[in-house]
Amino acid sequence: MSTEGTVPNAYDMKQAKVLVIDDNTAVLTTLRMVLKSSFNTVVAVSDPKLIPALISQGDVDAVLLDMNFGNDRLDGQDGLFWLDRIMNRSNLENPPAVVMITAFGDISLAVQSLKKGASDFIQKPWDNNDLVTKLTEAIDKRDARAREAQGSVADAANSETEDIATLEEMEKQAIKRVLEQSDRNLSVAADRLGVSRQTLYNKMKRYGIE
Repeated sequence: MSTEGTVPNAYDMKQAKVLVIDDNTAVLTTLRMVLKSSFNTVVAVSDPKLIPALISQGDVDAVLLDMNFGNDRLDGQDGLFWLDRIMNRSNLENPPAVVMITAFGDISLAVQSLKKGASDFIQKPWDNNDLVTKLTEAIDKRDARAREAQGSVADAANSETEDIATLEEMEKQAIKRVLEQSDRNLSVAADRLGVSRQTLYNKMKRYGIE
């Protein structure tokens, strides 16, 4: 395997947690060594069945996922299966970014991975700097999506608040107008507004209508 290229030093370390899944022990060890100088937390395991438990807390920022597990299948379907499981975890509001890695990849597999939600695709033998760059960019894009989603929620909440304020102002003006038309007679005004006298009185008090 190639480990060409340089990786960022400790001063450039990305404050992120990366999960590496590969059933080749030698590859797993090398990947962990390469990534630990660039990300503050690197967890490396060989069994993909551990993925659900490892990402369940929502603290994994990126997964570097092999596409083939075992020697009987080299078509990438194992990786696509686990990619789907990661992207569709119902308890995770913001699933980790996923970068696929394989020695047997081709364009069709790359396209399938991206369609299923993978952030990027890299082939073995890899370039260290390229690998770190792709993981970093994938994490940054994930963080940007999370901020955008939070902004959308905040915008929706602000919009709802503005709508409520507008409706309340409209109601206040309607009450004032009917009161004027009724010569301040609460019983007549309440009847015209279709509410009880007590309800009208409560609304006047709420809106500061004298």
